[in-house]
Amino acid sequence: MNSEYDLKRALKAEELYFMHTYNRLPVLFVRGFGTRLWDDDGREYVDFVSGLGACIAGHCHGEIIAAVARQSSQLIHVSNLYHIRPQGELAEMLVRSTFADRVFFCNSGTEANEAAIKLARKYMREVRGEDRYKVVSAMRSFHGRTYGSLAATGQPEKAHPFRPLPEGFVHVPFNDAEALGEAVDESTCAVLLEPIQGEGGVYVADPSYLKRARELCEERGALLILDEVQTGMGRTGALFAHQHYGILPDVMTVAKGLAGGLPLGAVLATEEVARGFQPGDHGSTFGGNPVACAAALAVLTVLQEEQLVENAARVGGYFRERLLRLQEEVPGIVEVRGLGLMLAVELESLDAGNVVRECLKRGYVVNNIGQRILRFLPPLNVSTREVDGLVEVLAELLRGGYGEGKVGE
Repeated sequence: MNSEYDLKRALKAEELYFMHTYNRLPVLFVRGFGTRLWDDDGREYVDFVSGLGACIAGHCHGEIIAAVARQSSQLIHVSNLYHIRPQGELAEMLVRSTFADRVFFCNSGTEANEAAIKLARKYMREVRGEDRYKVVSAMRSFHGRTYGSLAATGQPEKAHPFRPLPEGFVHVPFNDAEALGEAVDESTCAVLLEPIQGEGGVYVADPSYLKRARELCEERGALLILDEVQTGMGRTGALFAHQHYGILPDVMTVAKGLAGGLPLGAVLATEEVARGFQPGDHGSTFGGNPVACAAALAVLTVLQEEQLVENAARVGGYFRERLLRLQEEVPGIVEVRGLGLMLAVELESLDAGNVVRECLKRGYVVNNIGQRILRFLPPLNVSTREVDGLVEVLAELLRGGYGEGKVGE
């Protein structure tokens, strides 16, 4: 363990050197394995955040480490001017596992959504003319922080400081099929939706809503883009969340868990839509990096060999039932939401941030969205025993009224 850079020095670095874009919790994690993390003092934690859903197979999985080590000892980077073996293998595996015929690799979810928006607009421009440019997305949605994806994001408070944003984006209430139908017209090139609104508060799409979105796009000649950046790679108990709904998109974006913690994103599309991109239309220096792609190949292998998608469905169902029972047993829970291992608890009056801090003190890493929502995104190899431990801590905190402002007074 490197004792030269401890929590005290990390806090000093935050104060002196970093741009103040994060409200970091006072912990310095230095090691991880499976569902566990350890801080610089050697204290152990159970991780129910998994790097915001990125460490899908847990921390430092042996097969992923081995794949990264092999690839990094052979070739780290050459750029997309040349063919890259693990990138080609990964593209083939993704195409064989999904609706898609073609793949574009990038580095993150926001980049994937930027590329998907560009692809939709260019394809529709060529097929239906320059007037088909509008993108319809949902209120409360989150598609990223770069300008195009931010314009698509249905959270005005995130966009307001950075106006003017790109034009041509319309937001309608989530799960409101009638409002969606009114918005999709002859100027619409694409409807962009999350099957579950992750950063918006873990709101699950009604089956009839996504089916109607698919129908509207077919009826009116628009594309359906599904943002599976957070819901993809098995998190909801299916490899991709749209598989629960019996529909297929024209374009899908993936990132977070794709490479098990390394930066990698992808846009998947049908053959017809993919022809909208020609050489020079889009690109990425690091997208499809050999090391990240090698990690992603290992992730897909581990998901299958260890039946982690099935575990997400089984343990996720158990976790949801435990949270619903907790709602009956303790005061202060308004709603339990989510699917698989993408779950949230909305609190009536307690401060979710305080609950997160108290969980951390008790050895559980959880996340809050705003002041009222607790979010849980554990690795897919989490166990029912670990779920029980967290629920017991939550019960203690909610019964004790933690979050009312008295913690730390």
